[in-house]
Amino acid sequence: MAGVAAAGASAPWEQRWLLPLAVAALVLVLQRVSLRYASLLGLLFGLGFTLALTAWMRAVGTDAWLLLSPVVAAYYALAAVGIVLVSRLRGWPWWTACVWVTVEAAVSAWPLGGFPWTRLAWATVDTPFALWLPWVGAAGVSFLVALTGATLAWILREGKARPAGAVVAIVAALLVGSLPVLFRPESLTSSWEADRPTVTVATVQGDVPGAGNDLVAFHEQVTENHVRATVDLAQRVRSGAVPRPDFVLWPENSTAVDPFRDAQTNAGITRAVTAIGVPVLVGAIVDGPRPDAVLNQGLVWLPDGSTEERYTKRHPVPFGEYVPFRSQLSELKIGRLDMIPRDMIAGTRTRPLDIAGTRVADLICFDVAFDDSVTAQIENGGQMVTVQTSNATFTGTAQLQQQFTISRARAMETGRTVVVASTNGISGVIGPDGTVRDQLAPRTTDIAVAQVPLIDAQTPAVRYGSLIRRALSLAGIAALVTAAAAAARRRLPRLRRLAAGVRAK
Repeated sequence: MAGVAAAGASAPWEQRWLLPLAVAALVLVLQRVSLRYASLLGLLFGLGFTLALTAWMRAVGTDAWLLLSPVVAAYYALAAVGIVLVSRLRGWPWWTACVWVTVEAAVSAWPLGGFPWTRLAWATVDTPFALWLPWVGAAGVSFLVALTGATLAWILREGKARPAGAVVAIVAALLVGSLPVLFRPESLTSSWEADRPTVTVATVQGDVPGAGNDLVAFHEQVTENHVRATVDLAQRVRSGAVPRPDFVLWPENSTAVDPFRDAQTNAGITRAVTAIGVPVLVGAIVDGPRPDAVLNQGLVWLPDGSTEERYTKRHPVPFGEYVPFRSQLSELKIGRLDMIPRDMIAGTRTRPLDIAGTRVADLICFDVAFDDSVTAQIENGGQMVTVQTSNATFTGTAQLQQQFTISRARAMETGRTVVVASTNGISGVIGPDGTVRDQLAPRTTDIAVAQVPLIDAQTPAVRYGSLIRRALSLAGIAALVTAAAAAARRRLPRLRRLAAGVRAK
């Protein structure tokens, strides 16, 4: 139940208060159990957490959902073993939190690029924990949540015997919670933001016909929807109804065919860009360098027809956008593999896009959950963030809200405005403080026009976030090694006595 409670902090339930309680519950049930039993309890926690959190994957296939969940749950089995090991160390709540961050770092990186969707930090938006995002980043916030849960477990377990320590822990928690309220990075202060130059961005949500979840079947109409919406926007600009944008943002898969090879698609985009007269950041599927490869790109389409500035999705989804070990798996005659005839190649760009003089950190869908996709572009001068996403497959599921919440967390972490464009929702504008400043209704064709402040200052999370993540992970590994060595030393005399007894017989 603790794993299900942890998932309950995220959409669609959004009971944020459950998050540290779920960690506390797991830590309590792991007290004084064997490592083998701990791994079983951790696996059950991970299954409850992942199955509930990612139930939206059933839109892709129940098999994918049931295959992914045990893989992720196995990491929580390892986390449980680690928690039991470090529970014998002095200050074990601290080391428990370090172990948690270590496990989150591992599941976010391996296998097949990792799955960072289950990080505790994502569910802290709209809580006091989220105020720490611009200071310590997602890894640091996950640490604070895990530390709070472990400390709560310590209070429940030992508070009566050590009331002074319990009081100190509570006071320390209150002080830590109040610090980000009293001190804020300058990029998140509204007065400082008001003095910055701005850029006007128009976000187009074209919608997907039918049930809204089969973009490929209606891809021509999807592109035409975005073209018409942009042409309509141009007419409204000329009439003075809305301000002229500096650039227009289209979502991922606003064209599902290569616009450089498909004449109809190319003509439609050209018509839209010519009408509005400013660059359009087009989400396009582009043929790769070989026949069996494809690229998922954000193309800066200029009014003169050039598209020199491009961002390629850095983290394609395994078994969704490419097939790992295709040659080996093809021998098994798995029909689902035929649904992905071409493998998507991962991008490597770390520089923001230059769009009409604005340095834009672009992310495509799954990229938003990965630290390297975001921070590298901000470190290299990104002044705002755009998220191009499709989400059509997950229409009607919690995936839309979960991804939008991650985008809100990234806004706070980077101190940047995040503009999200989705084919049929959720599209919107998120301020640097994580507040939603505009949001379009799902399953509609609509446009959001917003003035976005251009921010150059970097939050501490951007400057030091990777260092914080590595330090906490290394601390977790060091604690595990120390605890394992101590456990081995305790077992050694017992093994010697057993050996002596056997020889005596």
